[in-house]
Amino acid sequence: MFRARLVVLAVGLLALATFSGCSRDPDPFLAGAGDVGSDGASSAAGESVDGADLARTLSDGFSSAEGAGAPPFTVVAQATVDRVIARDRPDPGGEVLADLLHPTAVGGPLVFRVVDGSADGDGEWIEVHLPVQPNGTTGWIRRADVTLSNNPYRIEIDRARFALTVYRQNEVWLETTIAVGTGETPTPVGDFYLMELLAPPDPAGAYGPYAFGLSGFSEVLDSFGGADTAIIGLHGTNDPGSLGTNVSHGCIRLENTVIERLASSVPLGTPVVIT
Repeated sequence: MFRARLVVLAVGLLALATFSGCSRDPDPFLAGAGDVGSDGASSAAGESVDGADLARTLSDGFSSAEGAGAPPFTVVAQATVDRVIARDRPDPGGEVLADLLHPTAVGGPLVFRVVDGSADGDGEWIEVHLPVQPNGTTGWIRRADVTLSNNPYRIEIDRARFALTVYRQNEVWLETTIAVGTGETPTPVGDFYLMELLAPPDPAGAYGPYAFGLSGFSEVLDSFGGADTAIIGLHGTNDPGSLGTNVSHGCIRLENTVIERLASSVPLGTPVVIT
């Protein structure tokens, strides 16, 4: 049975600044953030992050994808090689759409959400959602470069209702109120997935104790906080009064208790559908 660990990271300045929607005023979140070490687990003070309490063995409801992948499961692919090349067709001569490193730039695992049905059979190639621009890009990667597993969770976000719902095997597991982007900097709609999990240096700060990076990007911002991308984040907040409003640059805000529950239970690769 496939087993994996949910990786919890300490965030450096650039990793946090990359998120596009965490505040109308990003400056408070950047002060005091330290560099992320090569293992992705150094804190602002240079100490290792102990993720033991949050690292979850995924054998509970998260099993080998061989011969499976039908609803209510989503197939997740995790890299087993140093780099994964995605092409525009299942052919070694196809155009390269992405050349991605494992571990990622912040030290976490490189994971993909597999396109439904693509992992059926035993073909050499599988189609996956890619964490690249433009949003919605998919590409083909070699099956031999990843390990496949089934994920029973999915997240649905309704911007109009300021609602986030988590399903586990098609049953509602969690419902909560969120904050989303403004009219000028909206939260993008589309099919995404949880790409990485970060632990901000200040758990009482604007990002809360944890921040997931999604595979999607702002469609109106080219950069944010000095970074050359504007990744959409799903994170906690030190301003719970903002929930239920359009307030961010595009990120999704949650109560801190909710993001803690997600971080301890919901694995990377989980689908996130925003409508």
